[in-house]
Amino acid sequence: MGGVTVDESNPIWSVVSRIVDRVREGDESTETIPGQPAGQSPALEEPTEPRDPLHPKPDQAAPELRTATGRPVDGSAQDRAQDGAHLTSAQGVRLSDSDHSLKAGPRGPVLLQDHHLREKLMHFDHERIPERVVHARGAAAHGVFVSYGTAANVTKAAFLQEGVETPTFTRFSTVIGSRGSADTVRDTRGFATKFYTSEGVYDLVANNIPVFFIQDAIKFPDLVHAAKPHPDREIPQAQSAHDTFWDFVSLHTEAMHHTIWVMSDRGIPRSYRTMEGFGVHTWRLVNAHGETTLAKFLWKPKLGVHSLVWEEAQICNGVDPDFHRRDLADAIEAGIYPEWELCIQTFPDTPEQTFEGIDLLDPTKLVPEELAPAQPVGLLTLNRNPTNYFAETEQVAFHAGHLVPGIDVTDDPLLAGRLFSYLDTQLLRLGGPNFAQLPINRPHAPINDMLRDGMHQTAVHTGVAPYKPNSLDGGCPFFAGVPEGGYVEVPAPVAAAQKVREAPESFADHFTQPRMFWLSLSPVEREHTIDGFVFELGKCYEQAVKERTLRALAEIDHYLCERVAEGLGLPAPEPARELPDVPPSPALSQVGSIWPVKGRVVGIVADDSADLDEVRFLRSAVFNGDMVPLIIAPTGGELGADTDDPLTVQRSFVTGRSVELDALILVSAPTPGGDAFATRDAKAWSGADASVDPRVELMLTEAYRHAKPLGALTAARSAFDSARIPTRAPGVVIDDDVEALFRGVVDLLHQHRIWERFPAHA
Repeated sequence: MGGVTVDESNPIWSVVSRIVDRVREGDESTETIPGQPAGQSPALEEPTEPRDPLHPKPDQAAPELRTATGRPVDGSAQDRAQDGAHLTSAQGVRLSDSDHSLKAGPRGPVLLQDHHLREKLMHFDHERIPERVVHARGAAAHGVFVSYGTAANVTKAAFLQEGVETPTFTRFSTVIGSRGSADTVRDTRGFATKFYTSEGVYDLVANNIPVFFIQDAIKFPDLVHAAKPHPDREIPQAQSAHDTFWDFVSLHTEAMHHTIWVMSDRGIPRSYRTMEGFGVHTWRLVNAHGETTLAKFLWKPKLGVHSLVWEEAQICNGVDPDFHRRDLADAIEAGIYPEWELCIQTFPDTPEQTFEGIDLLDPTKLVPEELAPAQPVGLLTLNRNPTNYFAETEQVAFHAGHLVPGIDVTDDPLLAGRLFSYLDTQLLRLGGPNFAQLPINRPHAPINDMLRDGMHQTAVHTGVAPYKPNSLDGGCPFFAGVPEGGYVEVPAPVAAAQKVREAPESFADHFTQPRMFWLSLSPVEREHTIDGFVFELGKCYEQAVKERTLRALAEIDHYLCERVAEGLGLPAPEPARELPDVPPSPALSQVGSIWPVKGRVVGIVADDSADLDEVRFLRSAVFNGDMVPLIIAPTGGELGADTDDPLTVQRSFVTGRSVELDALILVSAPTPGGDAFATRDAKAWSGADASVDPRVELMLTEAYRHAKPLGALTAARSAFDSARIPTRAPGVVIDDDVEALFRGVVDLLHQHRIWERFPAHA
């Protein structure tokens, strides 16, 4: 075994041993590889015998069946879906044909009376709704939140009391790109969760970065206009690597804290499943005694926080632009449910609303977890995929002002604008004020709002007096005080002051916290951050924009500024002040711990020369370890097709790529396949006669460059030699014994990457 030292006293090793023992005992996992598009496999010929619609796949769910006014309804959530075995019009009339317009003879003109043609085209012409201005590209899942009860002393919110289970719907997203953009661009990510609580809907609208670009919502249109594609050419798509973005952030230096986060590995998450979420703002919590506490919300993934490396992200954008949404859906379909702990940081609710010198109302500042620990208060598990993307993921409407008793706002000026703006967004996108009646948005609490009529009204209201006070409807609905669960704003004092368009002095420091973030990163993360700045600024045209940004970087760290300037071919400016001595926050680094391997994807390369029993062992062991195996072979189909137990191939050398894998194991060293020539597949190009298929070499070299665990049986060692990868390099396991090989690779997977392959700059 090369490149890894086995420590059998390590608790990870005992976990891996139990996996191996289960496989030895024949405990085969019943899980299947995710990705099947429908609830059952289709017949070869087009079906002609009428039958009812297929049920959704087992991993799919729809919004709970409720009326437009929140009442539960008996029946399945699928009762809203299409019904009947025959094609009908929107009015329920069965149709005999939908392939041909009604014409005056086979070659004659189309007749105006074709009502079916008119209806079909009309609906198609109006299928699209305006996409979100930001967060347009998203993926989502249903789930459940179970409260630990540890927040009950600071909030009376019912869903945060001990043992309470609350249905949820969570949507992840990129910010800048359109709906059709790629997933793995360098960008901020949204992490929005809708809690269907017994007291009404609560929305926690978060990002994967704990701070924001701006301190005041009035600047949000400027930020988005700067970050979006240039208005003359509408390029670049889903990228901040252009002049208008860097022009804005270099002139508006309060944005530098968020910007350095995006330039770090945090800007390119490995998966939504390995991404933190932050509520950004400070909120005011109220407990059952009326006592108040200031708090920040954080989501902590159970799998740890991990990112892609930049080259991986670029390859993903080409070979699989749906990388993140596919990863989320496949994990849920495979039964490997993503989990996050909801945590809170709490602070005394003092008149100053500061903590350890940090202004809690400044959304460009974070509070280090070393000063205010993140306290777990509940567990979110995503366990069902949507049944219909448009009806659920696209139409879900989040709003920072969807609050429940026990959670109130503060005077954060960015939050104030969000409370105002979100409703305008829903009015435009969802066609009117009744968006809360869409199935995905319906509360799981009784609704008696006296809001009437409007576009898309689906409730059928009774009564004659939708006003207060009234006697004609018996006075109903009645107000609810605090004892009845009414939402009452905290009577926080408002300081008497003159009306001004100013920011407090405490908002003026734009560089201390970016410096803290930089100093908190490991050496390899710092180098990746430098590369992020160099790439993005290198895409800018105007020298003044680059030089102005370097001035800002000089106020953060000399080494950072010097290396970025070097990459741009420009001199590094000196800082305008002496850089402060800021203590780092180790919690901000992603490197240095071990995490569960649940949900990791392991590629197994084999061909017909491989020992299929060893392939079967690896496949079963990966499954039993709650991971996903992908068998990669020269062609699709099956390995051992002429045996009693053939193995289905998930990826061929044409379709497989290292970026979708967390680890790669070779059972054999396949010789070049019949399609291994550049005219057929450019990846198969080789500058010399190859003894190993060049596409296998490419997978190996990419995975090695991206610091992933690599393994091979001794019989496949020649592939490493052919790819010029030293078999005693860190994170490479070569062994005769397939069980030892599996143990070694999985042990390495707990680190996420082989960080030793990324030496720090000398």
